Amino acid sequence: MRVVVSVGKRKTSIAKATIKEGRGRVRINGHPLEIHEPEVARLRIMEALLLFGEGWKKYDIRVRVRGGGFMSQADAVRMAIATGLIRISQDYEVRSRMLEHDRTMLVGDPRRTEPKKFGGPSARSRYQKSYR
Repeated sequence: MRVVVSVGKRKTSIAKATIKEGRGRVRINGHPLEIHEPEVARLRIMEALLLFGEGWKKYDIRVRVRGGGFMSQADAVRMAIATGLIRISQDYEVRSRMLEHDRTMLVGDPRRTEPKKFGGPSARSRYQKSYR
């Protein structure tokens, strides 16, 4: 039996997906995808499965995700699932379809938050000054 482990990253979230032959079960941190909340994040994760087609139902997908917020976790999970499904199925037609739909599904987004500097409340803005 073939097992593929893939990793997805977004901001500070890291998701690790283990994909093996099975009956189409998708579990994220031990919970089924069907009850994953919030719904926006669940739909974001489902994009990868919908673009792959009905073929993903031949595989069991187990994902462990940590760090970041719920939306960056959803993007990390989506990336891990998409890359893992492509690697286990060797279907490069689906790969081009995914890249055409949304490039971040397979390619990481390098943007990170800029560190805060002194003299202001955030990275770029400065404290106001008054001369009166």
